[in-house]
Amino acid sequence: MIAAPFDSAAFRALGRPAVMGILNVTPDSFSDGGLFLTPDRAIARAAEMAGQGAEILDIGAESTRPYGGAQPVAAEEEIARLAPVLPDIVKIGLPVSIDTMKASVAAFALERGAAMVNDVWGLQRDPDMARIVAGTGAAVVVMHNRERAEPAIDIIADIAAFFARSLDIAARAGVAPSRIILDPGIGFGKTPAQSVVALARLGELRRFGLPLLVGASRKRFIDKISPAPPERRLAGSIAAHLAAAEAGAAIVRVHDVAKTLQALKVAKAIREARCPT
Repeated sequence: MIAAPFDSAAFRALGRPAVMGILNVTPDSFSDGGLFLTPDRAIARAAEMAGQGAEILDIGAESTRPYGGAQPVAAEEEIARLAPVLPDIVKIGLPVSIDTMKASVAAFALERGAAMVNDVWGLQRDPDMARIVAGTGAAVVVMHNRERAEPAIDIIADIAAFFARSLDIAARAGVAPSRIILDPGIGFGKTPAQSVVALARLGELRRFGLPLLVGASRKRFIDKISPAPPERRLAGSIAAHLAAAEAGAAIVRVHDVAKTLQALKVAKAIREARCPT
């Protein structure tokens, strides 16, 4: 079995956001760094999330945690971390997303069966990224980011302007709009309050006519509302993802697949009972 391609039509048919399971093969990710660094543990974790109902698997080999302290990793090191695990994860048969800001790492993963690039700099950091995506026909997650948070700005206006720039880059490179997903980048280049605003006003970003991905899992804004370390932010994460689902999110990126999926399914059932067809 090989990894499935990303099929946005199939995910729309779910009637709820697709669940993207997070797999960090890193020593320093903010929530689970080091837990899945060995190939056996990483592959087992990917299979576990697939068994819990994940529809997409997102693999990262460099921490991009937005709160500082992450060590930059050379492309060669990212590839060395991915090489022992990617073939077996691809064989699970789900669409595989590569979480990287480096075009050479994206190319390595796409050549080995990954179906999507999750770029935390939205095609605006590595000048070769859009070309690699266009040349392979992969899907791409364009995430909003900033070098630093600026509390005084209108964060939704900033996100929209960023997306417009990214979409121009994508168009000039030949990336098909049908392959693009937009991510407001909860926690990245934002104050905790701005992350809440981005979730509250998520529906405004639907004007781009593209699927929206939300990754609020265990993020710092939850701690600011209800103090808890990352591993104890499940309830807050689910609350944020349910709100995102109500606002039209197409994908949620999560650490806790089974519990999030259960919440999304119950919310969907309630919504359908309220408005039977």
